[in-house]
Amino acid sequence: MPYYRQVGEIPRKRHTQFRQPDGSLYAEELMGIEGFSAESALLYHRGLPTAVVAAEAVTEHGRSTSPNLPLKPRHFRTGELGFTSDSVDAVTGRRLLFANEDVSVCFAVPDTTSPLYRNAVGDELCYVQTGSARVETVYGALEVAEGDYVVLPTSTTYRVTPHGDEPVRLYIVESTGHIAPPKRYLSAKGQFLEHAPYCERDLRGPTEPLLLEGSDVDVLVRHHHGVTRMTYAHHPFDVVGWDGCLYPWVFNIGDFEPITGRLHQPPPVHQTFEGPNFVVCSFCPRKVDYHPDAVPVPYNHANVDSDELMFYVGGDYEARKGSGIGIGSLSLHPSGCSHGPQPGAAEASLGAERFDETAVMIDTFRPLRMGEAATACEDPSYARSWTRS
Repeated sequence: MPYYRQVGEIPRKRHTQFRQPDGSLYAEELMGIEGFSAESALLYHRGLPTAVVAAEAVTEHGRSTSPNLPLKPRHFRTGELGFTSDSVDAVTGRRLLFANEDVSVCFAVPDTTSPLYRNAVGDELCYVQTGSARVETVYGALEVAEGDYVVLPTSTTYRVTPHGDEPVRLYIVESTGHIAPPKRYLSAKGQFLEHAPYCERDLRGPTEPLLLEGSDVDVLVRHHHGVTRMTYAHHPFDVVGWDGCLYPWVFNIGDFEPITGRLHQPPPVHQTFEGPNFVVCSFCPRKVDYHPDAVPVPYNHANVDSDELMFYVGGDYEARKGSGIGIGSLSLHPSGCSHGPQPGAAEASLGAERFDETAVMIDTFRPLRMGEAATACEDPSYARSWTRS
């Protein structure tokens, strides 16, 4: 994260004696990345965070993938995904849509509280398509709702509890590294610059400790060799305070300020996050090109170095009318295929002043493979949609 936060009780100096009411020391824990050489946070636990009681490997299903063969543009309807279990949670109930060596993209529609979980492989980014939930973390709780991006740093222990009657639909990005705002929007010291489309005022973080108690507490841990269930002597949410620049945070897509111009602006102006070999962009309602001869919808283009995965979450996407694309759709336009607006869309867009559309785009720089969830909700006719009049 680009700025410092302090939550709860901490001693004046780091790595000094900090005692509990009974006189015993709080257990200091450093959460840091890049081997003590980058952002970190210091957390103070009532119990030892190292006290492991038991550990066992957990068999995981549904994570296999298949290549995009034959190579072609594809369309998937997430609204058609079935979740047949009596109850679904945001961790064990997520279904794999796509993956490559750098990132996995999942979908979940949870209706019950998840187990405690942490991803020790990389950061996670959750986008809330609909509904609301409470995300409890070792740093504190976050209330999230429709349009929120939730950034969960590597090895953050958390769980998700859905709220209310509206289904919570989560689009989940599992990275193999760290997810952050684009470097070009940050100063050398990490402050958002004046030309950035969002800034520190738009971000939300935990504001108080959870201070939960418990013993023999299970945590599911994703690591490079699979998933392990670790049982701890103390509840991991027993933190009385922390400070630093590494913590979970929330940014709502509605606070992204679109960058527009007289002529059509390319996708990098919509970039919101970057990860290892991928970027995430936010397409938001905006004023469109205002040159008198402008063509507002995108031109045909070939992503020669990347696969483009677009998740349509709101409004009316002008360039895709007639394609079958709707709210909850995912389109995959892979490297090796040109794509662009539907027939007639360019002419129909002339004179438009505003587009009312919201979408989350992931561009990956290695090919995406399809998971079982993508195969289960594919529209097989999509690749021929540009031939329709």
